[in-house]
Amino acid sequence: MDELTLLIARARDGDRGAAESLFRAVYDDLRRIAGRQGAAPHSDGPGRTSLVHEAYFRLARPESLNVNDRQHFFAVAARAMRQIAVDRARERLTVKRGSGAQATTLGAAEDAQRDDDRLERLLDLHEALEALEAADGRLARLVELRVFSGLLLEEAGDLLGLSRATLKRDWRKARAFLHARLDSVGAANVSDA
Repeated sequence: MDELTLLIARARDGDRGAAESLFRAVYDDLRRIAGRQGAAPHSDGPGRTSLVHEAYFRLARPESLNVNDRQHFFAVAARAMRQIAVDRARERLTVKRGSGAQATTLGAAEDAQRDDDRLERLLDLHEALEALEAADGRLARLVELRVFSGLLLEEAGDLLGLSRATLKRDWRKARAFLHARLDSVGAANVSDA
């Protein structure tokens, strides 16, 4: 058993010191995952940091640490960050559309429009993933592990218990499904990562 898996087990059993050590051990990886979420306008700024902290606080409670190992932890963390990122995107776009106009510079308006476009793409991807989840939950979990957690195909396959052939076939099917959904709304494509 690796050190992180031991920390997870100890933190799950209520060891606060282990929970703090776990956070320090996974912090950089969680920031990397947060950067993949597309929710923070400035990926190195406070948006990413607050996303990591909010997700970790959701996960760090002993009753929430129902994970088996390192990969499972990061899969659960990515899902939590995705949910937080989608909630934030919806909130920001709702507030922006419902609030009064404010004076701004042209550069700031262009930056805000790019951020809004990115948030719209995140919501489009989220909706496409929800449709994929309804059609085939295993394919949706594979996409979540690859796109949001940044796991390699083989790592995702190990976590899902899939053979290499099934894994490759599922990845092709999932990408085709998402491309079709996203193309229908004019959103960005899913990478071949």
